[in-house]
Amino acid sequence: MNQLTQGNISRQLIALSVPLLAGNILQQLYNTIDAVIVGRFVGDAAFAAVGVAGSVMNLFLFLISGGCDGVGTLLSQFYGAEDGPSFRRDFYLSGLFGTGVCILLTALGLLVLSPLLALLQTPDSVAAPAADYLRIIFLGFPAAFAYHLVSGVLRAVGNTRAALGFLALSMGVNLALDLALVAGLSMGTEGAALATVLSQALAAGLCAAYLRLRFPHLMFHREDMVMDLPLLGRTARFSFVTALHMCNLYIGKLLVQGVVNSLGEEAIVAFTAATRVEGFANSFGDSGAAAVAVFTGQNTGAGKTRRVREGFVRGERLLAAFGLFISLTMILGAEPCLKLVLPAGGASSLASAMGYLRLVACFYLFNFLGSGQAGYFRGRGLVNIPVIGATGHISLRVILSFLLAPAMGLPAVALASGLGWVGVVTFWGILVRRDQMRLSAAE
Repeated sequence: MNQLTQGNISRQLIALSVPLLAGNILQQLYNTIDAVIVGRFVGDAAFAAVGVAGSVMNLFLFLISGGCDGVGTLLSQFYGAEDGPSFRRDFYLSGLFGTGVCILLTALGLLVLSPLLALLQTPDSVAAPAADYLRIIFLGFPAAFAYHLVSGVLRAVGNTRAALGFLALSMGVNLALDLALVAGLSMGTEGAALATVLSQALAAGLCAAYLRLRFPHLMFHREDMVMDLPLLGRTARFSFVTALHMCNLYIGKLLVQGVVNSLGEEAIVAFTAATRVEGFANSFGDSGAAAVAVFTGQNTGAGKTRRVREGFVRGERLLAAFGLFISLTMILGAEPCLKLVLPAGGASSLASAMGYLRLVACFYLFNFLGSGQAGYFRGRGLVNIPVIGATGHISLRVILSFLLAPAMGLPAVALASGLGWVGVVTFWGILVRRDQMRLSAAE
């Protein structure tokens, strides 16, 4: 475990970010492996189905992971304040009520699945295999929640490496199961979904066992299992607002997916491939945001306001460097990267996917800077601000996509995303400056 309230700030941010980055990349590989293997062994329609399913699945999964991020914010503050009883009690309450919410999300997902795919204008050839995939994914939500919660506990105390090893192992299991179930047993998209759920359950179980064996003082015991209503209310507020932030992003992505679906199967294949590559690029920004949130949370809890301010500045510098590097990599490497994920029959979608990827890459500096700003606000406990900014960003993105897509096609979605990032970074930048001036005045 790492105490982040003293020591070299840049080294600590990098030490936090690297395992988080590797973990985010492995998480991206789950759905990407499913899409690639399904595309290779089943066909273009199944590849497009996994892409559409990914947009629907992520709406629910990021509600779960967003809620766990909110819990992690509180836990990092308790850890920074050296408040062990509150830490363990909050861990218990989060696990108990989070499981209940997970069961409700499973029921909701199964209930709205068919009308949601119809609302997204999903072609019939794509809708049926997408529904088969999603039913199994929805039933696996408790496993996903368990992994995100336990890994979030480790992340809150600065241990970002432990969950990484288990995630890497489960990804290998996912790949083996994909090959066995999809290529070997011809189970199609259902086999790919089953492989994902089983491998996530493995990651959750291993991570929980590691936490119990190596860090028993972090685990809640009988005396911690009490109904602390004020703490539950605070946790619920943090979790709900952080989940709402992620939900807003993915509701917007679902609406954008609807725009893409209206352009036909070829556009869906291109968008699926491009967003798979883009997901790996986003992993850099997401890991930086999580590192900034953990660092800021611990130092906020400890009352180290100077380190809070310095940590944000250094974090943004690192993210800016990553953003420029990723932009250049995506522009120059768009074609070979897309060829890795496109199905064998998807050559006709390559040009459209390249146009999208290269245009959206021009805005990645703003994407990464915005990720750092959102992490700062979460760490400070100002969880409402990311929701407001993300709502404005996604609203602009959806409106511009609807207006421009009929004339521009897929590049309209890329342009809309980039302009949304520019707007939200400007808005959040003003609010960060105001908060840091308050911190400076309080020193």
